[in-house]
Amino acid sequence: MTRIGLISDTHGYLDEKVFEHFINCDEIWHIGDFGNGVADKLKEFKLLKAVCGNIDEQNIRSEFPEQLVFDCEEVKVMLRHIGGYPPKYNPETRKELLLHKPQLFIAGHSHILKVIYDPAIDCLHINPGAAGKQGWQKVRTIIRFTIDGKNIKDCEVIELSKR
Repeated sequence: MTRIGLISDTHGYLDEKVFEHFINCDEIWHIGDFGNGVADKLKEFKLLKAVCGNIDEQNIRSEFPEQLVFDCEEVKVMLRHIGGYPPKYNPETRKELLLHKPQLFIAGHSHILKVIYDPAIDCLHINPGAAGKQGWQKVRTIIRFTIDGKNIKDCEVIELSKR
């Protein structure tokens, strides 16, 4: 069983409450647009898997790819900052989803919290919304969930505060 803390679009702001909410997580997955200083703080706290976002500078881009595909337990996972959502994926993401066939696709960028199952490709899509203070979201959000073998379960949306 692997407990995941999911965060995106921090834009240089990391709320201290994130550490409280992710204390029992095994890994943190950041879905891009870190901004300055956030990646180092998260890496000091837990194992960090991440992709870079469109605002991230070269230091982040050299450490984190634009796309990451990996297995977590028995679930194939694909992370991309800009991806769209079911069925409105951007063309590059659609191509990558059909190529890799993940069971879990996670994107950020839009600052819109979404958890949607896509039956057309048999894949759960998650966007954790935005945890930072920049953007137009009204509430800053993160997500916690568990992968247990083939099962993705115990998904919790956590509202940090109003932007």
